[in-house]
Amino acid sequence: MTMGAAANLNDDFAGYLTTYPQQVALGDEDAGTVFDRYHVPGFELFNNGTRLDRDRLLAHVRPARKNATSVRVAVRDVLVAGDRVAAAYTLTAGMRQGHTVVTEIYLFGQLAADGRLQRIDQITRDLPEKPA
Repeated sequence: MTMGAAANLNDDFAGYLTTYPQQVALGDEDAGTVFDRYHVPGFELFNNGTRLDRDRLLAHVRPARKNATSVRVAVRDVLVAGDRVAAAYTLTAGMRQGHTVVTEIYLFGQLAADGRLQRIDQITRDLPEKPA
């Protein structure tokens, strides 16, 4: 997945899952610019029932940019069917304080006509920290 114009996630949703966290949390490019490449205006994420819009998601990214030293995504399953996407994956973040945060994620989403994400419903759970 490359940087630049709006991404069409129909083409490589697994690429989005691995590239977006790297770009938004560790990249030099403005987090809002990265976000807008992959998500339409009005995008909504429901994480474990909590609604997050663009502003709340970007507010969540600011501390990640200060505290994360690495982000890895292991995609187990991905499905794209028309404007629907689904995935099961694990996100592992190395933190500046030396610990590791491991999150298992089950995602169900809808793409807009231009191929960017319009909505995500996801369920997450923290997994035990992996030894360094």
